Amino acid sequence: MVSTMKTAKFAIGQVVRHRLFPFRGIIFDVDPQFANTDEWYEAIPADVRPRKDQPFYHLLAENSETEYIAYVSEQNLLEDQSGEPVRHPQIKEMFDKKPDGRYEPKRQSRH
Repeated sequence: MVSTMKTAKFAIGQVVRHRLFPFRGIIFDVDPQFANTDEWYEAIPADVRPRKDQPFYHLLAENSETEYIAYVSEQNLLEDQSGEPVRHPQIKEMFDKKPDGRYEPKRQSRH
């Protein structure tokens, strides 16, 4: 059996923006292929509905009005090159911000 699973283009901690809609965020998890509900998928208008056979990313997302969690296909993401910090309130729970502006996942303590 030949695997057709793609390697994720973006990394956890990377700041990305949506290709079509005005929001951006920090990646905190990656699904190798679509792993959400059919209802969620079908709610996306058919003309912009992404393929399921690609990585999907969980983002700590923000737009000009609010912060939220987003689930976005790889085909709809671009690297955010603005250099602006992300303001999502959960960032400090998951990431340490480095002096160069990168977001590094916090190490999980093991008991």
